[in-house]
This record gives sequence, C-alpha cells and structure tokens, in this order.
Amino acid sequence: MLPNGSFETDNEVLEDVLVEEHVDIGNDSSLIVYNDDHNTFDWVIECFMEVCNHTFEQSEQLAMIVHFKGKATVKKGNFSELKRMKDALTDRGLSAVIEKEKSR
Repeated sequence: MLPNGSFETDNEVLEDVLVEEHVDIGNDSSLIVYNDDHNTFDWVIECFMEVCNHTFEQSEQLAMIVHFKGKATVKKGNFSELKRMKDALTDRGLSAVIEKEKSR
C-alpha cells in the first residue's frame, strides 16, 4: 500500500474510492389507511398486527379510528420501510397510502 491509501500492482495504481450510499433516515413519512365498506374489523385488526407489528389493542384502536374518522395514520417511519407495509396491506385488500411529512 502506498502512503496515500492506494495500491500499486504491475504499474497500475488502484485507489480507494469512497462511495456515498443514500440512506433513508428519519421518520419523515406516514402510512395512512382509509375506511372502506368491504373489510371487517377483525380482518383489519389482524392485518395491522401482522403487517405493522402492532399489539391487538393498538390494532383495535386504529381500526376504530379508521372506521369513525375515515382514515388513520397507522405507522410513521422511513419511506422504504413503509412501502413494504403499504404493499402488504393493499395486497390484503386495505386502502393504504404513504404521505411524506411536510417540512417545517
């Protein structure tokens, strides 16, 4: 290894390259579930428990909020984490979207 961090091999110099990787940090997005006339409370609760890892009590409360208010934020997090959850919920027949938090 050369003093500058490079390697020399047969008249070639290989340099260390720092690659910046995009990391999705922070809780800047919200997973929102909307009410519908198709899914039962039991099914919605089960979905929240399986997909969002909520307790039964959390899931039950969120299902009630969705029913009476028309929608509820069921999880906050980074977009890539929420995307998997949104896809899993919509695959199960729920109406879900991800909204980016507005900058203050």
